[in-house]
Amino acid sequence: MMNRKRFIAVIGGSEPSAEETRLAESVGRELANQGAILVCGGLGGVMEAACKGAYSAGGITIGILPGDSRHAANPYVQIPIVTGIGYARNITVVKSAQAVIAIGGSYGTLSEISHALQSGIPVIGLNTWSLSRNSQLDNSIILAQSPTEAVNKALDLATK
Repeated sequence: MMNRKRFIAVIGGSEPSAEETRLAESVGRELANQGAILVCGGLGGVMEAACKGAYSAGGITIGILPGDSRHAANPYVQIPIVTGIGYARNITVVKSAQAVIAIGGSYGTLSEISHALQSGIPVIGLNTWSLSRNSQLDNSIILAQSPTEAVNKALDLATK
């Protein structure tokens, strides 16, 4: 039964704005409402807000932690995965998902976006990075205007 569920990663900064926090919590709630499993880096900020939203709606949350302790996970992570590999865990976060929703974020989020795109995993963006190459806009990040739109696009595009 679990292999039929869709795994969607939610990525973003550890110090989000109030708006990014609100968006992340709504995304988490909507993922749970649509039966998806939320995967994230397991710590605070966008990760915690998304887990809180999913948890409050009865969803399943997985946190792939950078350190050596499951106790570092935010209180809404139900399944903490301890890696001990620091930021290298960013690859595991996105590779564990069938689509990624990026909300805000700094360079760690940008690295996760890069790993996802390089692996052919769709990235939906809400108030996050935009990309350009040789002064030409790169549309690899699929833009969404609301949490519901982001979740619907992620679920529609979920691969593998």
